Amino acid sequence: MTEAAHWDDVYRTRAHDSLSWFQPSANTSLTLITSVADPATISIIDVGAGTSPLADALLTAGCRDLTLLDLSETALAATSARLNEPASVATVVGDITEWDPGRTFDLWHDRAVFHFLSGLGRDRYVATATRSIREGGHLVIGTFADDGPTRCSDRDVSRYSAEQLAAAFANGFEMVTARDEHHLTPKDIDQHFTWVVLRRRDA
Repeated sequence: MTEAAHWDDVYRTRAHDSLSWFQPSANTSLTLITSVADPATISIIDVGAGTSPLADALLTAGCRDLTLLDLSETALAATSARLNEPASVATVVGDITEWDPGRTFDLWHDRAVFHFLSGLGRDRYVATATRSIREGGHLVIGTFADDGPTRCSDRDVSRYSAEQLAAAFANGFEMVTARDEHHLTPKDIDQHFTWVVLRRRDA
């Protein structure tokens, strides 16, 4: 089974609000995004958007240039239906380690995609983010913390401290801020996340 088929199967066979990463609101993401920019004035890409409520919150905040990327066509179809497909939102079914956006963004958001990657896939992700975020733009990224889970959805994950996340992107970015989050899953399991906000260095 391909990775796309795996995630499609997850979203097709399980209720969205039963998934371990489900959150009724995207408060941490929105807080970190608005700490560095006004969503109404910037372009944003949400990598691994799935069925996250972040898109709803960004549109409410006035975002007029939002791209949602995910491996799962099923997840993005559900999100598009919920949002009623506004013209300000582009949905892309694709693998971030292979996709070329062909443009730059002011802000890149990722909650829980990067920690699934290793080796060449991780290197490709970093390279794509580096060339796709404009100078002075921001990367807002959350992964499992160094004491967080070691597996998710039958997949191994890597765990990161804030310093390790910053180091992974050190060639093109500088640290702005870091934050811990304790996410409570629908089964009341505590998952510890590390978040960082990184700024794309000027050339």
